[in-house]
Amino acid sequence: MLRKLIDLLTSLKLTIACLAAAIVLIFAGTIAQVHLGIYEAQQRYFQSLFVWWPPEGRGFRIPIFPGGHLIGAILLINLVAAHAKRFRLVWRKLGIHLTHAGLIIMLAGGLFTDLFAVESHMRLSGGDTKNYSESPRLMELAVIDTSDPELDQVTAIPETVLRQSRTIEHPSLPFRINIRNFFQNSRLHMLGEAGSTARPIANQGPGAQIAVEAAPRVTGMDDRDVMSVAIEIVPIEFVSGRAAPPLGTWLVSDALGAPQTFSCAGRTWQIALRPARYYKPYSVTLQKFTHERYPGTEIPKDFSSRVTLVDPERSVNRDVLIYMNHPLRYRGETFYQAGFEKDDRTTILQVVRNPTFIAPYIACIVVAAGLLVQFGYHLIGFSRRRRTALA
Repeated sequence: MLRKLIDLLTSLKLTIACLAAAIVLIFAGTIAQVHLGIYEAQQRYFQSLFVWWPPEGRGFRIPIFPGGHLIGAILLINLVAAHAKRFRLVWRKLGIHLTHAGLIIMLAGGLFTDLFAVESHMRLSGGDTKNYSESPRLMELAVIDTSDPELDQVTAIPETVLRQSRTIEHPSLPFRINIRNFFQNSRLHMLGEAGSTARPIANQGPGAQIAVEAAPRVTGMDDRDVMSVAIEIVPIEFVSGRAAPPLGTWLVSDALGAPQTFSCAGRTWQIALRPARYYKPYSVTLQKFTHERYPGTEIPKDFSSRVTLVDPERSVNRDVLIYMNHPLRYRGETFYQAGFEKDDRTTILQVVRNPTFIAPYIACIVVAAGLLVQFGYHLIGFSRRRRTALA
């Protein structure tokens, strides 16, 4: 049984099957981008173990095809197993061993990059200081305890929990959150504008005057869904452990700007649906943003951001100029000059954390060395045989 498994993992048939499955997956994922958009198609087809049917919902789902992560992992296992099984420590095989090692590093690096890399954005206007970046796609429900005038305690509930759970409890919260309605994308209308049949899904805060309509998912590269959630706040009596009468239902949405305030357990709370934040042990302050254009046109010629990086833990306080192809690298994160707002005062920095960013460079060097060694070995052998024949 073990031998059959080893033969399967090291077989060329498995390699061909994985490559064929990858071709089918790429074709299907590319077609799906027309209706789903690039981001959603990547999530469903290429950044998953399986392609599921139905693609959304909280009920039972069936895997109908292997996803990109599963195909990549099997290819990696197949390559490593085949190389280990056929490994022979001889000089004439050194080039082949190096080439295979480079391919293994490349596949592993690509897989780990897809799994662990995090991309976010930091928007800064002149003089702004931030110690966090925000996700361009993912959202979170922020529940903020503002009772302490010196420090806010924030409990962040990820978008995936809001989508999949009906009831949310956390030790830091003296209340339970019931998810009454969830809209991945929505349109908000004031009740007077939405028609006589429109009804609000909330009875507290601004949401009591707003009607919410479900909308199709956006597909544009620069577009983003307007997520909306109706949540019911239910206090918990810690003595008995039972739920008290609800405080009401609030509408939290990406389209609502200011947080909403309520009181519970003698404390003041705020709730807001906002882009997911990634906090950092250092801060970045924008000193100056420069945007130059070609004379007589609106075409950008150059744009750059001069920022001050402050890290108390490492006693760092220095100015850095970030511009095209000259990013800031610090603590495993890279800050790129990605864009700017129309007011020419707000810069957009792309923040990338990629633990395996160096893997492609190492893989290319190893593969190139392997090819040079292999072709060099055969070239030397050919030259020796030719000299022998001429002699």
